[in-house]
Amino acid sequence: MIAVAVVGVVMVSGCISEEQYNDIKAQNRIQQGRVSDLESELNSANLMLAQLQKQLDALKSSSGAGMGAKDAEIAALEKDIAEKKALIEKLQQQLLKTGTKLPNDLSLKLKEFAAANPDVTYDEESGMLKFKSDLLFKSGSAEVEPKAAEQITRFCAIMNGAEGKGFDVVVAGHTDDQPIKFAASKHPTNWHLSAHRAIGVLDVMVKAGVDNKRVSVRGFGEFRPFEPNQPDGKGNPANRRVELYIVPSGV
Repeated sequence: MIAVAVVGVVMVSGCISEEQYNDIKAQNRIQQGRVSDLESELNSANLMLAQLQKQLDALKSSSGAGMGAKDAEIAALEKDIAEKKALIEKLQQQLLKTGTKLPNDLSLKLKEFAAANPDVTYDEESGMLKFKSDLLFKSGSAEVEPKAAEQITRFCAIMNGAEGKGFDVVVAGHTDDQPIKFAASKHPTNWHLSAHRAIGVLDVMVKAGVDNKRVSVRGFGEFRPFEPNQPDGKGNPANRRVELYIVPSGV
């Protein structure tokens, strides 16, 4: 997340002590530092992968003598590319597991919510809810569908209840790698679309009574695939998603 740290606390009568809250913030700062390091390493690996792929493409398209040496160089580059892809996948998996468990009362509410909504999943280990974008939006749109807005509103009731009051929500939008075909003037890139969709979810949450100080958004475009996209920009429905991360209030 994914890249937002989620820190669990022990709830006492629906609230936490100042000492517990300060401990939460300290733990979250540590987690955020780890996340930042992972993101930096992932960005560097992606840049290196692009450079290696460019070198390989240029080498394959070149002609001339020394074909044996050229074949050896191609093999070396392909090996480097495979290793870099494996590293990227490993880093992505680490980012998806940067969270920790939420309090039992809140976690139980979220599990019940996900169980009642088949197109929503809840990861108990990271405290993250995942909505399919195909459920939330029409193709190329950032406007939340009415049925999905009802689901988000029910989630907001949990966050406004005693179990969720001590937490904020980070909304993260993701897309696959299919190029924008519709409404390109509104969403020039997948990055724009993912951020606009996250804002669409935020708007529903605020209308449902969640204090706007408790909600923030992130847009990752196509750059955090949950599963590999199909070749030639054909995408993957699993990568079109909106993730909701629950974090301690004010962190």
